[in-house]
Amino acid sequence: LRVMELVVKIAFWSVPVLVAVILHELAHGYTAYQLGDPTAARLGRLSLNPISHVDMFGTILLPLFLVLTGSPILFGYAKPVPVDFTNLRNPRRDMVSVAAAGPAMNLFLATLSAFLLHQLQAPQLPLDLPHAQPESTGLVAAMLTASVFINVALAVFNLFPLPPLDGGRVAVGLLPRGLALPLARLEPYGFFILIGLLMTGILGDMIRPVTVFLLGALL
Repeated sequence: LRVMELVVKIAFWSVPVLVAVILHELAHGYTAYQLGDPTAARLGRLSLNPISHVDMFGTILLPLFLVLTGSPILFGYAKPVPVDFTNLRNPRRDMVSVAAAGPAMNLFLATLSAFLLHQLQAPQLPLDLPHAQPESTGLVAAMLTASVFINVALAVFNLFPLPPLDGGRVAVGLLPRGLALPLARLEPYGFFILIGLLMTGILGDMIRPVTVFLLGALL
């Protein structure tokens, strides 16, 4: 019975995760294409085929581990869609649009999922969604709820203003050059900084209020 519960839990989380991270990357690539960079299109990456985007660790193993361990932070990633910022018509300005497109797609998906969930008149679920049981709401409602949680979490996490996250690139594009350049120089160390902030709990404390607010508003 526990094995079956685990299989069902993995199933109703895996589909929203795949949709969230793949459409996140497609949003980056399509926006870059519209603004003058055909790199992703030329390489066949503007595709809904999951095989083109799935990263075994970032798309499957990492989100699954975080869900099963009840982590307060959920994130994952697909293979990044290649973008050559030098091809953009206005690289500094258009970089902001390309970077923001991914989190914007996640917020759209979260809102759409919440709308469909309310249309089903599903009972309101607690914010402790990694522990929600699918049998308590029905599989469709559970997957929609998981989609809201996953997309909100991905949007808020990716908007954290530290390169190489999308929020860092947005900040580099919007800040005055005197502030943008030192921030951009952090990009090679950004991943290690994020790991440190995550392990100390600082990152969770910083993004949790926004995440809880958005989940409360949507659910």
